[in-house]
Amino acid sequence: MRTTTRDRPFEPVDYGLYALTVIAWSASWFAIELQVGSGVSNEVNLVWRFAIATLLMFSWAGFSGRRLRFPITDHFRFAVLGILIFSSNFLFFYYGAGYLVSGLLSVVFSLASVINMVLGALVIGERPAPRILAGGIIGFAGIALMFFPEIAANGLSGGTLVGLLLCLCGTLSFCAGNLVSVANQRRGLPLVSTSAWGMLYGTLWSAFLAFLLGEPFVFATTASYIGSLVFLAVISTVMAFAAYLTLLGRIGGARAGYATVNFPSLRF
Repeated sequence: MRTTTRDRPFEPVDYGLYALTVIAWSASWFAIELQVGSGVSNEVNLVWRFAIATLLMFSWAGFSGRRLRFPITDHFRFAVLGILIFSSNFLFFYYGAGYLVSGLLSVVFSLASVINMVLGALVIGERPAPRILAGGIIGFAGIALMFFPEIAANGLSGGTLVGLLLCLCGTLSFCAGNLVSVANQRRGLPLVSTSAWGMLYGTLWSAFLAFLLGEPFVFATTASYIGSLVFLAVISTVMAFAAYLTLLGRIGGARAGYATVNFPSLRF
């Protein structure tokens, strides 16, 4: 019987991709905190971050000889990928952070492990094995219990419910972007090239929102801001997304989503 991505044993490279994703994205929360209060809006922060990442990804694709020219129908897919996973999901969480404690942010995002399974089953017929689904639910419950004292101390006010809704939208955006990436890889589209185009469209979308909201395109010149921006662009975007999206194509969204359960564990 043929082994599928959802049930084949992990290979050493899968563990390496997992480790890189978890460490890079867990550390990104600390880098993001350094940008808070810098005077740069959330949308413009994303413009600078993904503009750097886009340049690096196109350079990577170009120097490695990867294909960069695609038909217009593929560009539509790249634009959807960019809006969902390289822009909107971050913005929802950035704004949600204004209402929620950090522990609750982590709990909501860890739901991605379960939502990936549900969307995968509904949209692309990737049914998770019962043990994988049970593992995702148990992992989410464990994270919720770990942060329960912090959550209980702050209560569930009206503002908290708004924050929950924003972060849930961010998680759904992230998971929907996962499906687009899996579909692109199944079509044989090269990961680095599609990510480069997706990041470009995500950058343009963030810039459009900043312009629409009247946000000034300013840049903070402090060492902490520049250092955190470089870390977010190079480590948490180029390296981490390349690792995570590769993992999606190798083992499927159900198991790749477990990475989100480990982020808050490393921050605790």
